[in-house]
Amino acid sequence: FSFRETTPKMIKSVQWVLFLSVLVAFAACNAPPVPLDDISIEKTFVPEQCVRAVKVGDYVRYHYIGTFPDGKKFDSSYDRGSTYNVYVGKKQLIEGMDKALVGMCVNERSLVKIPPQLAYGKKGYGDLIPPDSILHFDVLLLDVWNPEDGVQIKTYHTPSVCTRKVEVSDYVRYHYNGTLLDGTLFDSSHTRMRTYDTYVGIGWLIAGMDQGLLGMCVGERRFITMPPSLGYGENGDGSDIPGQASLVFDVVLLDLHNPRDGITVTNQIVPDSCTRKSVSGDFIRYHYNGSLLDGTFFDSSYSRNHTYDTYVGLGYVIAGMDQGLIGICVGEKRTITIPPHLAYGEEGTGSKIPGSAVLVFDVHIIDFHNPSDITEITVTKKAEDCEKKTKKGDFVKYHYNASLMDGTAIDSTYNYGKTYNIVLGANQVVPGMETGLMDMCVGEKRHLIIPPHLAYGERGVTGEVPGSAVLVFDVELISVEEGLPEGYMFIWNEDVSPDLFSEMDKDNNKLVEPSEFTDYIMRQVNEGKGRLAPGFDPYRIIDNMFFNQDRNGDGKITEAEFKLKADESASHDEL
Repeated sequence: FSFRETTPKMIKSVQWVLFLSVLVAFAACNAPPVPLDDISIEKTFVPEQCVRAVKVGDYVRYHYIGTFPDGKKFDSSYDRGSTYNVYVGKKQLIEGMDKALVGMCVNERSLVKIPPQLAYGKKGYGDLIPPDSILHFDVLLLDVWNPEDGVQIKTYHTPSVCTRKVEVSDYVRYHYNGTLLDGTLFDSSHTRMRTYDTYVGIGWLIAGMDQGLLGMCVGERRFITMPPSLGYGENGDGSDIPGQASLVFDVVLLDLHNPRDGITVTNQIVPDSCTRKSVSGDFIRYHYNGSLLDGTFFDSSYSRNHTYDTYVGLGYVIAGMDQGLIGICVGEKRTITIPPHLAYGEEGTGSKIPGSAVLVFDVHIIDFHNPSDITEITVTKKAEDCEKKTKKGDFVKYHYNASLMDGTAIDSTYNYGKTYNIVLGANQVVPGMETGLMDMCVGEKRHLIIPPHLAYGERGVTGEVPGSAVLVFDVELISVEEGLPEGYMFIWNEDVSPDLFSEMDKDNNKLVEPSEFTDYIMRQVNEGKGRLAPGFDPYRIIDNMFFNQDRNGDGKITEAEFKLKADESASHDEL
């Protein structure tokens, strides 16, 4: 109606309605409480996730505070320091609590009001609960399980690669957090900073963990939930785990092996050309990355910028590596997985490698040789015409490309635009090169593989050739100048003059000075009457010849010294 149309009669009607409303409200506030026909449940906290809801026949652990409607407390599990543990729906509880617990979730908290007919009724409970009492319970559910329960597994991370799963009698290394069903932490390997290491399936673990670890992959993460019958049972562990408690383990598997395991070789990359494979007793240079089975890095030769150099098959390295490096090619890459009994065993190495750890090595073979090896010579191009072959004492000129076995270039004469020149047999190059240049023809090309004991040995050449490195040379012989017979630095091409001393003594003072001696020898060489050993400094050769003739070392040669020396060295004297 419109206020403009109100009449005194209408106003009186409204006032009467308001008066009646006040009377009803007053009566409601002062009326005696309406008796409960059934339980009343008010959920005061509901967890975001319901791990599990109670069903009839389940066993539960819960805390409670019992009060009367006026707030007076008559009982509390908190005061006793222990949860109330009981089967639901088996008349082990008052009827109202049996009904109230059904459907509750772990960590749910509810205010439950129970009428007397569903509690202790007209009899009450001794002096504690009077007859016809309404009971209020503040209930917090902590645990629920069923006698039919087994181990429950929930995997929340699966690795992309799983080459092997846990089986009975395997030995595993894993981290875990152990909690009760309500999330209360009771133990953690993480806080100890040490994995839990054990055999699986042979009774070394509680039954639920023995079952829950089976089928896991390295790197897998899973929740393993078990009832107390598969955990610590009725008594718990006496400290952190109460009796009849369900257990939840958050597990990550880090390592897995079996005592029967040998090494495993995978991810092989073999070069197209493999003329030789390593055998026991070989000396190998290789690079590696070392990690644990879960991928944790512990060492690398690359980080030191130096290969690992060792004999194989002779016990110089761990047994698994000794085996894994046999039958391998230069340039090959492979992954070698080694169980702990073939590596560092139960003790590990302390900081980097834990005890009982499986090791994974990604190796790259740089080179290998055997101490019995000699220079390997392969003719890559034969000479079109070969009248003479090189021999000891010859002066040779050649080009070369030098590299390591893995192809790393070391040096090349082609870069300098000139040959490398040496006298064969004069120790002017490494022994392996001397051998590789013998019996060679001008224009011939050879591929030489020289082991380190015939090259630069264990020390190598700083900044150029690593220690214990096998060297590869591709050589081309450019020219050869025939050398002198072994032991000679000068020979006559013609008969020796019977008046040799007089010819040297230009000033006729009966003494041959060094300059006279040098001039005479050089003249014989220039006129083709004599020949000096090629490849050496001629003046050093002549000085040495003069020293041999100068018996008393006074810097001059007398005729007597000349003849005496000739008589003493008739079998071997250049002059």
